[in-house]
Amino acid sequence: MKCTVCGARMQPITTDLPFKLSEERIVILKQLPVLQCGACREYLIEDTVMARIDTLLGRADSTAELEVIRYAA
Repeated sequence: MKCTVCGARMQPITTDLPFKLSEERIVILKQLPVLQCGACREYLIEDTVMARIDTLLGRADSTAELEVIRYAA
């Protein structure tokens, strides 16, 4: 797949990404599979991964200000 920003090739990697759920809540997903551009570092999250992210974020502790969750495919 080619990067939509610069046209370089996207590579599959795993990374940690934060998701801000509200002004008071942040969830960090660890070892998240994404496609990242080798040139400009732009990244894409595939639809199947995003569906799993939605599920994980829906189960996040609503009382925690910061939560770290390991993504498991």
